Amino acid sequence: MITDTALLAAAVRNNADWCDTMGRAHGLTGSFGARAWTSPRRAPRYYPDAVTLTADARAEDFLDLVDRTAPGACVKDSYARCDLSAAGLAPLFDARWIHRPAGLPRPAPDDTWRPVTTPAGLAAWALAWSGGDTEDAELFRPALLADPATTILAGHDADGRILGGAVLTASAGVTGVSNLFTAAGVPVSSAWTAALAAAAPGLPVVGYESGDDLDAALAEGFRTLGELRVWLDA
Repeated sequence: MITDTALLAAAVRNNADWCDTMGRAHGLTGSFGARAWTSPRRAPRYYPDAVTLTADARAEDFLDLVDRTAPGACVKDSYARCDLSAAGLAPLFDARWIHRPAGLPRPAPDDTWRPVTTPAGLAAWALAWSGGDTEDAELFRPALLADPATTILAGHDADGRILGGAVLTASAGVTGVSNLFTAAGVPVSSAWTAALAAAAPGLPVVGYESGDDLDAALAEGFRTLGELRVWLDA
């Protein structure tokens, strides 16, 4: 049986892979080092410029490899072990890594939830994800549709309205779930059900959440693995 330590490492790497994929969709080239993933140019909005990959990562492993010429550089301390305050960064938020064992029953597929496959479909999905904010919606670019490890999932009602969505990333022997959302009045459990049904059979499902979103994930059979902290260079 895979240990919690190995599951946490897989969740961390899977999330770093997704950050790297998002960066590449914006024309950026990130680098995986022994202890951290880094982007030498400023990462897309809401995404980190560095992600620690090991519990023993320290500031010297990544801070000099990211762009700090202007405020706003962001670091995801995946193990909540780094104190970056002396380097001028401040905590932005804390969250918990989550994991749903591979052996738990998966929901049956729902054909009203299906992968996004076209740029127009992605644009509509991104606008729903952003709550109508066009600047935020531009984060999701068509290049993501060509990535074999990425599935962007959307749920629709009978009139074609987007009810919710999620991003699934298959890497590191797990399926990562991120950017999960539902439209107003739609229970978040419907998005989790669809994401779990779409995840690769036989693999653990991982991600990270906080607050009410964490409670919703725990209700779907997830359990916590460890803490993470995101730091911002103000």
